[in-house]
Amino acid sequence: MSDVLLQQQDQVERSRRSFAIPFKPEILLLLAGLLGFLAFPSDLGLLTRIAIMALFVLSLSFVLGQAGILTLGHAALFGTGAYAAGLFAKYFSADPILGLVAGGVAGSVVALVSGLLVLRAEGLTLLMMTVAVSQILMETANKLSSITGGDDGLSDYSVNPIFGLFRFDMFGRTGYLYALAILVLSYFALNRIAASPFGLTSQGIRSDPGRMTALGCSVYRHLVIVYMIGGLFAGLAGALSAQTAGVVGLNSFGFLLSAEALVMVVLGGTLRLSGAIAGTVAFMVIHHVTSTINPFHWLLVIGLMLIGVVLLLPGGITSAASVLRLILGKLRARK
Repeated sequence: MSDVLLQQQDQVERSRRSFAIPFKPEILLLLAGLLGFLAFPSDLGLLTRIAIMALFVLSLSFVLGQAGILTLGHAALFGTGAYAAGLFAKYFSADPILGLVAGGVAGSVVALVSGLLVLRAEGLTLLMMTVAVSQILMETANKLSSITGGDDGLSDYSVNPIFGLFRFDMFGRTGYLYALAILVLSYFALNRIAASPFGLTSQGIRSDPGRMTALGCSVYRHLVIVYMIGGLFAGLAGALSAQTAGVVGLNSFGFLLSAEALVMVVLGGTLRLSGAIAGTVAFMVIHHVTSTINPFHWLLVIGLMLIGVVLLLPGGITSAASVLRLILGKLRARK
């Protein structure tokens, strides 16, 4: 392949060797999730929201970090998946797996249709167009109140037991394990895509789209496909939210959701998919703790943490190990 892709592949291989771990990251994620299940049985609602949000942020990290697509309207894809799963359960089938598929497909379709338009723009124009798409969908859901519930939200639906065996209980055990399983499988799939020639091409486009065009790559078509994949996983996250919460509100399309997801990506690190997981956990745990202590000033703590990460760890939380290794290496060299 081109020298750009080979260079990207070399960087991936060097990164893997530098951060070699005895277990695959998907296994570590699963073990961490199960540990949380055992250690915090009374906080499964929070853990479920973290798992769902991590999947949503993961989809944004794939779009932004891998291909460099700037978006502040990613909630459009999340909200579409949520409403699709809720409406599917209400009017067609209460099977959770079919509803999950419906949410993912709906998210990818909206990503395709909107991506064909917004990805023709660049920079600030692209950013504003993604926000516009999200707001249009929110207003559409509000106007179709006879179907979506409008301001009151969509709530009069139920979801059957998973595979007919695992019922969603009031303690949230099934919901959390269900969300964790989908998160781990999605993380596995996106990691494989990112490491494939398709993923390396995406990274080449992010680094130098002009050069990739000169090498014969159809940049526009490739970005649309990346956006569709991001829409698929954002739709899955929305569907999980609808199924586990039992309600879908207009805030699923909200600008705040998109902005918070972007903050989580920056906190964790944009160039690693694992950064989405780390950033989500850090943001939501600190949000939960600080808002419990002081519900009016928790954003101050988040803001200070974001400034600290940007100044001290430009690569995000996941770059802490490499930064520490660099500092230790300089200290040893002085000795």
